[in-house]
Amino acid sequence: MERPSRQRQREQESETETEADELIACPECESTDIVTDADQGELVCDDCGLVLDERQIDRGPEWRAFNHSERQSKSRVGAPITETMHDRGLTTTIDWKDKDAYGRSLSSEKRSQMHRLRKWQERIRTKDAGERNLQFALSEIDRMASALGVPRSVREVASVIYRRALNEDLIRGRSIEGVATSALYAACRQEGIPRSLDEVAEVSRVPQKEIGRTYRYISQELGLELKPVDPKQFVPRFASALGLSEEVQAKATEIIDVSAEQGLLSGKSPTGFAAAAIYAASLLCNEKKTQREVADVAQVTEVTIRNRYQEQIEAMGFR
Repeated sequence: MERPSRQRQREQESETETEADELIACPECESTDIVTDADQGELVCDDCGLVLDERQIDRGPEWRAFNHSERQSKSRVGAPITETMHDRGLTTTIDWKDKDAYGRSLSSEKRSQMHRLRKWQERIRTKDAGERNLQFALSEIDRMASALGVPRSVREVASVIYRRALNEDLIRGRSIEGVATSALYAACRQEGIPRSLDEVAEVSRVPQKEIGRTYRYISQELGLELKPVDPKQFVPRFASALGLSEEVQAKATEIIDVSAEQGLLSGKSPTGFAAAAIYAASLLCNEKKTQREVADVAQVTEVTIRNRYQEQIEAMGFR
């Protein structure tokens, strides 16, 4: 066992070497603007052109690729670990193409053998009921995320939230679909993706009231720090669906900012507030849309738009 002082001395030496590598200076012109020429394997001063080092080790792949398909075909590593699969994507998957390594079709005997292998592979991927339930929940998250059109990062965050709820035993007494939907809604809010509870409930198989109740429970138990939804996040999507210009979007954002400064946003639905701002902005910019058109896109009632519209117009100083 080494003494602590010797170990500390070695750590200091390695830190000194690292700092020295980072602060390389040209011995000719004393410039620190050093660039690496990956093609030639050289370290070159960008000011005077002096070659400081040559025959550097290339730590990249030995093959070259000029597009995504070439890179995919030449790469010899598997897909990265993902939380959206119950086994994190680490198990073997048998392809359904029924072709060998050379692209030739398999014989009927080999096809039946591969069919049996696939069937048993699917069975042994989930060893117990808990893993089967996790697989079902993650597939539900993936289905709903696809229907909502949210990016891959939201699916990963939703899967992590669901796994945390599972480890904390928060699913007991609640439906798997309800917790999965709540995890997806929480992930949308955490990643700043504007999706309302009504939109999430549309693609889910559970009632909206259950989603809201489960969401509040898991966010409180897991300590999720979720900020209130900003109505401005809904403006670009609603305006695009209505075919409105960027001028209307800018005006709607301004209306929301002025109204929020006067405290009108507190306790109001963000989708209704954004819809009313878009309606008011369309009138001010001479791109009139009816309250019914805006309400259909925002999935709110015309009464909500009228009420919020009156408040926002007064806040802006118009009568």
